[in-house]
Amino acid sequence: MTDYSEEQRNELEALESIYPDSFTVLSEKPTTFTITVTSEAGENDETVQTTLKFTYREKYPDETPLYEIVSQENLDDNDVTDIIKLLEQQAEENLGMVMIFTLVSAVQEKLNEIVDQIKTRREEEKKQKEREAEEEEKQRFHGTPVTIENFLNWKAKFDAELLEIKRKKMKEDEQAGKNKLSGKQLFEMDHNLDTSDIQFLEE
Repeated sequence: MTDYSEEQRNELEALESIYPDSFTVLSEKPTTFTITVTSEAGENDETVQTTLKFTYREKYPDETPLYEIVSQENLDDNDVTDIIKLLEQQAEENLGMVMIFTLVSAVQEKLNEIVDQIKTRREEEKKQKEREAEEEEKQRFHGTPVTIENFLNWKAKFDAELLEIKRKKMKEDEQAGKNKLSGKQLFEMDHNLDTSDIQFLEE
């Protein structure tokens, strides 16, 4: 028969020596403890961090431990979900063996990946913003692309406007025509015109 409490005690001692600064026992019965896991520093010395809380079940390691994320820094919701899934998968794979070190190591690797991804994410966001700005700029200078359909619509409107202008002009000319004096009438009204041509000739 497996002595579960013996295995659990031995693992706790090992964990305490492996993680002296980040290991904290919260309670003895049931045995509950936290381990804070921090990623390696990213390119701007940024890190991501999470504190994992584990509780031994009575028959651990033949039963998976209870685990949860009690705090985190610089992780978004998707990252937290991924870490929980990872813990689930690792716990199932290592059933029957003491597994806390394995779980914590898997999370450590995941956090290192996330720090790398943050750099990639930032670069992607920057590129995306640049692309959007370029598109906006293009739209501003580009206007509406000409298609046969919108050209024909424009032409029809343009022709209609032109026709309207011609009509107005003809009307104005007609009306002006009624009030327009003939050459003879002008001659009769203005006697200066009698001599204007002679002056011309003399010069």
